[in-house]
Parts: sequence; structure tokens; C-alpha cells
Amino acid sequence: MKNISFKFRTLIVCFIVLQACGDSKSQVPAGEMPITQLEATQLSEGAVLLDVRTPKEYAAGHLEGAVNMDIFSDDFTTQLQELDKDATVYVYCKKGGRSARAAALMDSLGYSHVIDLTGGYDAYKAAQQ
Repeated sequence: MKNISFKFRTLIVCFIVLQACGDSKSQVPAGEMPITQLEATQLSEGAVLLDVRTPKEYAAGHLEGAVNMDIFSDDFTTQLQELDKDATVYVYCKKGGRSARAAALMDSLGYSHVIDLTGGYDAYKAAQQ
């Protein structure tokens, strides 16, 4: 009986370890793409370009066609409901932290195709110089 209990515990531990070591891609909530690779043709066909910076940051400069929804706003989740959950949504911020959080939130809310534009607006501006 002692031998069976040991085998059972070993089996459980192995199962837990295998679950933790599973495909890491399945744990990534949203896609990523460097903001410098974004092309205007990707924004056609119903795609949305979402700037999650503050209105002040947005007013100081933003990507053409971007919709501004401040991630720090109390009603950010409510504002997201304006977007089609089946549309491709490209999300960016200043450097990439807020957009990553917004993309993960959107994924958890059922948005099917969210792309976090890594590097953010700062990387975009640097590439333009």
C-alpha cells in the first residue's frame, strides 16, 4: 500500500510539472509586433488602431487614424465595448507597458485578434528620424 501511495504522489507531481512546462505560446494572451513594422495596409479592412495613452499624450502626437482610450480611465473597460470583438485591434502606448496590459485585458474580455505594438510611440518616432 505504501508503494502505491508513493507512485500516486509521484504521478501527481509529474502531472503538475508537465502542466507548468506546457507550451508557453498558449499562455501568451495577445500577439505582438514591433510598431515599426506596422503598415497602412494592415489598418484597412476594419482593423482598429488603439492608443491607450492619456489624452494629453495623444494630443502631443499619435499615429494617424488612432482611437484614444486612456487605460488609466475609470471607464476604460466600458470604452472598449465600442470596439468590435472580432476586429483586429493594434494597441500601442508610449513604450509598451500599458499596451501590453491593455492587450492582455482585451484578450481576457474575448477580443479575438489583439496585436500589441511593441516599442510604442517612442520607437515609432525614433524610426521616423
